[in-house]
Amino acid sequence: MEKEKTISLNRKASHDYFLEDRYEAGLVLTGTEIKSIRQGRVQFKDAYISFINHEAYIKEMHISAYDHGNRFNHDETRERKLLLHKIQIMKLENKVKLKGYTIVPVRLYLSKGRAKLEIALAKGKDNADKREAAKKRDAQREIEKAMKNSY
Repeated sequence: MEKEKTISLNRKASHDYFLEDRYEAGLVLTGTEIKSIRQGRVQFKDAYISFINHEAYIKEMHISAYDHGNRFNHDETRERKLLLHKIQIMKLENKVKLKGYTIVPVRLYLSKGRAKLEIALAKGKDNADKREAAKKRDAQREIEKAMKNSY
């Protein structure tokens, strides 16, 4: 039985993008960063994944400073290396370069005490797509409401 505890979700990702393939990536963190993550003090509103020398990095992910840290506390928005298989990195890098995809963080969670980041290959939505998704969501909500009231 594998225990997973979700720390943070990126709800805006599914609103702004069509999410396709999902991958699980480990994170290279310092001691105070993992302590802040366990406290749930993470935000990836503007975070994105980029590639440098065939390695994946997450940029602009904000991990708040640890409360009981000292002067060696971490930089809150530093680049953090993602741990993925080489084949996965090459596949993602090619999709981003050739087909106009982007890679966005979807969820940060703890699995067996280790921080994991779920990332997704994503294609941007335009405003018409966002309106269509909102209509479907509202219609589904109305159907559920009607079903609930009929009992």
